[in-house]
Amino acid sequence: MPQLGVRSTESSGRTTPHRRTRLTSFILKLYVTGATPRAETAIANLRRICEQELGGQYQLEIIDVLEHPQAAEDDKILATPTLIKQLPPPLRKVIGDLSDKEKVLLGLELQQHAHDVKSNPPT
Repeated sequence: MPQLGVRSTESSGRTTPHRRTRLTSFILKLYVTGATPRAETAIANLRRICEQELGGQYQLEIIDVLEHPQAAEDDKILATPTLIKQLPPPLRKVIGDLSDKEKVLLGLELQQHAHDVKSNPPT
């Protein structure tokens, strides 16, 4: 887990040239408040969803609002944890610990993309 309090970015490098041309990379931000159990649960849930459903085609930035209040204000974060899907459009937000995978996929409009990734696993 990245150290909270610092903006951290991670991405999965498990792409192949064939998949890179077919899939859009997802850019996600997860806003949390400190190293609380709720924040840690949301981070773990999101990482699991990304690896299982997005086939490594994502970039994730974890932002602690205590350390980066301006970033939270810029993105109009009113509650944490909040997940923002920046790309591909449209921008979507999901609030909560992200424990319900289907609601997360539906809320971020990733349902079709997740199906495409599962149907075409890496070679």
